Amino acid sequence: MSQLNVLVDDQTKSRLDALAQRTGQSRSFLAAEAIVLYLDEYEDFFLANDALADFTDSFDVSIELAEVQWPV
Repeated sequence: MSQLNVLVDDQTKSRLDALAQRTGQSRSFLAAEAIVLYLDEYEDFFLANDALADFTDSFDVSIELAEVQWPV
């Protein structure tokens, strides 16, 4: 595991302190979890964005959602 030092404003530190006290988790644990969630969301966004760009550039034919045949 690696160490990472970050600077946050006073309000963010206060919020982190309050959440740490309420949950019984350390500030470091909560900050690391927040970073993981942030990375997950942004990686998903860029993956979807790239897939949409690839599809748009491919000139493939799209169909209406109502026409999709879903497995039962």
